[in-house]
Amino acid sequence: MKVKEIMTRDVIYVNKNDDLRHVIDLMEKHNITKMPVVDDGKIVGIVTDNKIADKLGSIRSKGVIAAHLHASSVMEKDFDAISPDTDVADILAKVGLPGPTMLPVTVDGTVVGVVTKADLLPMVKGDTRIEEIMTNHVITAKPGDRVVHARRIMLDNDIARLPVVDGGKVVGIISDKEIAFAFAALRRSFSIGQQQHQLKMLTVGDIMKTPVVTITLSSTVEEAAKLMMEKEVGCLPVIGGDEKLHGIVTRTDLLRYLYEHYSNGSS
Repeated sequence: MKVKEIMTRDVIYVNKNDDLRHVIDLMEKHNITKMPVVDDGKIVGIVTDNKIADKLGSIRSKGVIAAHLHASSVMEKDFDAISPDTDVADILAKVGLPGPTMLPVTVDGTVVGVVTKADLLPMVKGDTRIEEIMTNHVITAKPGDRVVHARRIMLDNDIARLPVVDGGKVVGIISDKEIAFAFAALRRSFSIGQQQHQLKMLTVGDIMKTPVVTITLSSTVEEAAKLMMEKEVGCLPVIGGDEKLHGIVTRTDLLRYLYEHYSNGSS
């Protein structure tokens, strides 16, 4: 199977000189976290919610609002581009490796499509139970935790999301996207003198995403993939009969499973 058979062709992208406010507005409107950045029609980087959160949460950017920053200031400059004729098996082999999780598909430097983990989910089939592939040791946050503390946990553990738990039950999710959008809103709403204080006081409960889409221990990998596609989420907290958190499964987990079971003859 070739990339051109699964790639997203209707690509949302930004110019390197577009202001960050515009970038964030597009992310919110289209429910996306990554976009190609172009200059004179050619791709020069990828803007991510992770980089936006880093930039707007940085002391070095104190007092700078999103409208005064540009896409070029938050883009990943090192990225892998693929061609429409790249084999999907080559992509699956890289799942879980460091780097942007969106692969631009280019022809002579021009973006003709993108491949994300979500684009690969329809290939996940089978009745393997979620509990066999989920992460059992889940790093979590509490509603009263400071966002800056939660962000540090995410960075230190190289994870993009934290389930928010209260009494053992999942009450929300916090991710790079929620943090980036919250930081941008904070910088719009408060004066320069108040921003740092407000940033430190912001709690996980203030910005977490609710309600949470969850899945049960007995669910299958195929059911998890379908649910992620339907709800447009990147992870699913796994709950037991006690309704408490037992694990978490991400797109990456499902695609690792897919790679292990994938053969070139399965197209």
